[in-house]
Amino acid sequence: MQRCLVFDLDGTLVDSVPDIAGSLNRLLAPRGFAPLAVGDVAAMVGDGVHVLLTRAFAACGTTPDPAAAAEFGALYAAHVADDTVPYPGIGDLLAQARARGWRMAVCTNKPVALAHAVLRATGLDGYFDAVGGGDSFPVRKPDPAHMLATLAAAGADAAHAVMLGDHRNDILSAAGAGMPCIFAAWGYSPASEGAAAAAVAQAAGEVLALAEALRPA
Repeated sequence: MQRCLVFDLDGTLVDSVPDIAGSLNRLLAPRGFAPLAVGDVAAMVGDGVHVLLTRAFAACGTTPDPAAAAEFGALYAAHVADDTVPYPGIGDLLAQARARGWRMAVCTNKPVALAHAVLRATGLDGYFDAVGGGDSFPVRKPDPAHMLATLAAAGADAAHAVMLGDHRNDILSAAGAGMPCIFAAWGYSPASEGAAAAAVAQAAGEVLALAEALRPA
């Protein structure tokens, strides 16, 4: 079976926090709350929209109202790639991995429609054999079943796969699925979270060599 690289999205393939923060602040402003800093929002992402909104409203001293989730989804869909860009070297990494015969997939807790929108807007969508979003399956990261279902959709399996992610959920879901995870040190999580990963990449240009060492042909 072909080897497969599985990528987290936010904080790994793309820097999306500016647009997430902008959409949150468009949601919060009519409710009378001060804007959240981009750096604060970076610490809130990675666990899906419900947790993101819970954390954002908690920072304002309250809880999300019933309309918040739908309103945020519409706001973010309209501004999904105003300022979102791939991290340096990501395009080259994907092209080289494809040329070397790797299958590729995205496993993200972002709703799948928004994940596809980000990938299209940043020109990355043509590389992936599957995209498993936070609402694609009954479970999501850190549940390893999310990873395994995404791999199956990509025509791959855990015995031939490597995960690249910047969040503890990526490391946990990969470990639960029986596959190694490379920690993306350029992402949103503190460097200490990388201690539990099989390897740490400081830049995208290091990823393919690390993955091929973890899963030799």
